[in-house]
Amino acid sequence: MSVTWRLAWRNLWRHSRRTWLTVGAMVFCNVLLIFLISLQLGSYQMMIDNSLASFSGHAQVQHRDYLEEQRMRQSVPRAAALAASARDALGLETTAARGMAFALVSSEQRSFGVLLQGVQPVYEPGVSTFPGLVRQGRYLASGDGGHIVLGSVLAQNLKVGLGDELTFLGSGRDGSFAAGVATIVGILDTGMDEIDRSVAQVPLAWFQDIFSMGDHAHSVVVRLPSLEQVPVAVATLEGLVGGQDELVVRDWDALQPGLRQAIASDMASGWFTYVVLIVLVAFSVLNTQLMSVLERTREFGVMLALGMRPAQLARLVGMETLLMSGLGMALGVLLGALLTWYLSVAGFAYPGMEELGAKFNMPGRMYPEVSLLSLLWGPVVVLFGAMLAAIYPALRLFRLAPVAAMRAV
Repeated sequence: MSVTWRLAWRNLWRHSRRTWLTVGAMVFCNVLLIFLISLQLGSYQMMIDNSLASFSGHAQVQHRDYLEEQRMRQSVPRAAALAASARDALGLETTAARGMAFALVSSEQRSFGVLLQGVQPVYEPGVSTFPGLVRQGRYLASGDGGHIVLGSVLAQNLKVGLGDELTFLGSGRDGSFAAGVATIVGILDTGMDEIDRSVAQVPLAWFQDIFSMGDHAHSVVVRLPSLEQVPVAVATLEGLVGGQDELVVRDWDALQPGLRQAIASDMASGWFTYVVLIVLVAFSVLNTQLMSVLERTREFGVMLALGMRPAQLARLVGMETLLMSGLGMALGVLLGALLTWYLSVAGFAYPGMEELGAKFNMPGRMYPEVSLLSLLWGPVVVLFGAMLAAIYPALRLFRLAPVAAMRAV
């Protein structure tokens, strides 16, 4: 270590209490930033998983025009067989075929338009949270024929309950008139009135028969354990549908483009809070270094008279700031990493969060995401902020006159 670095280190501890207070502020800021950024990234993972788990999944095989137009004829041939092939290729049971149709549903008293979904009862619980949200009755089972599960608000609007029959009218895939009667076996409550007002699910085989679909459906849905597996899964699905130009594989970003925009907006608002914390720490460093420079005015005057240049003194102040900031960064990263790692394993929950998760069939605990980005992003910005704060005290040394400085009291 050079003499200048040793001198900078010794100067830090001339007023150890003041130095430790500044370092403590930096440590607290760094720990808080690491925790908040890790929690924010973890919440995005949870938000994405919950949004995708409700219905869309992480990837889907669709007709290339279905996402924009959603017409009955824009379907996937041999959908159930393709879903079975995808389960074998991916090694996951969380793959299912679905059919979708807009239909008029009627009870004895009322009629409403609904989005009727044909699902595979055996595999749908693996790709959607809807089966776990049935509050009355049961979900669809293997072998069910004309049975239906519908949203609670839709059931109220139709004034029906378990065991009642509903009549459906719509258009088949071949343009024919589609009609059917289904018995209500379950009523689900997602907690979102907009969904509960329009959702209705029937077995896929019955759906294909009523709407003249043959072996067609409108999507093959894949749900994955993590977002990191999406590119590999998409590549695998593209290999399965290779040669069928009318089919495409879409990942979650294409299926729900607004989700990424919502994350970007939330990240921007979060960084406003982080910047406020960093600015406060920067002013703390500015105050500490400015006091240090003012207290050593006579000492700096003597050093200038002995031949040192102002640039060398400014570099000394910069070294002191770098050492102090580095100490705060090292301690902050260490403590922040330990705290975040523990919470990423044990998780934590706000009061009432576990009850809310149970109601909506979602996880009841949050887990911060530990990564190199979350550990270093905040502390590195704090370090740069502290170095910028030291510029003003260092610049004062260039205006220091040796004689006047030595006479300072």
